[in-house]
Amino acid sequence: MKKTTFIWILLLFTHLSYAQELPKKISETDFSIGKSIHIESVLLDETRALNIYLPSSYSIDSSKTYPVIYLLDGSKDEDFIHISGIVQFGSFSWINMLPESIVVGIGNVDRKRDFTYPSQNKLDQTEFPTSGKSEKFITFLEKELQPYIDAKFRTTPVKTIIGQSLGGLLATEILFKNPELFDNYIIVSPSLWWDDEKLLELQPASYDSNKSIYIAGGKEGAIMERTTKELYDKLKENKSQNTKLFYDFLENKTHGDALHNAVYNAFESLFKTDKK
Repeated sequence: MKKTTFIWILLLFTHLSYAQELPKKISETDFSIGKSIHIESVLLDETRALNIYLPSSYSIDSSKTYPVIYLLDGSKDEDFIHISGIVQFGSFSWINMLPESIVVGIGNVDRKRDFTYPSQNKLDQTEFPTSGKSEKFITFLEKELQPYIDAKFRTTPVKTIIGQSLGGLLATEILFKNPELFDNYIIVSPSLWWDDEKLLELQPASYDSNKSIYIAGGKEGAIMERTTKELYDKLKENKSQNTKLFYDFLENKTHGDALHNAVYNAFESLFKTDKK
């Protein structure tokens, strides 16, 4: 018993000794990777939150302009932080995977409403009662959001969209119906089961500009895996010379964790800069 007591006393004094040697804190400040902006959308009749990542050189070189990456599901508690981290890492000069870019994370209000077109499937209508307003949201992207970003920040004309799950459904709809809205499309695990897979029956609109399209999915069940591959096959069948098309099956990923790896792979495939 005495031996046990002695050991506890020794441990206590050891702990106190280390605690007394802790460094003195000189200062403390909040750490931020970007800025949050709220804009009033007339088209959507609501306030929308934007999270903006700016490259470190943005405040240093006032003459430099930057391509813009638009991220659906871009709230701080969704995908904004980890996707911005990939952009920062990939644009380091010693990595040189993609050019320094602005990331615009679009915070959600109702993604089931904004990312879906009207479905004729009764189950879709029941489970997603607010759905079917993607046309209005796409108009918001084109008429309000992109002009706002171009007016407030130093941008190049090059625009990329990243969408996963219902966001991937929306990105596919934009590619099929209004392809000139973006130059690069990163479509991950798209919910193409929506409306009994009717979107896959559409003939994609033609375009004259160069496009890079990356499609990916993981081990997500027969329907998700089949429809994602069918999207790739459909685009491949209609691919023109001004289109770069990539498909990536992430066998060790699921619907919940495919996005991060997919976006990293997409940047390597789409931008393909020479390593320094």
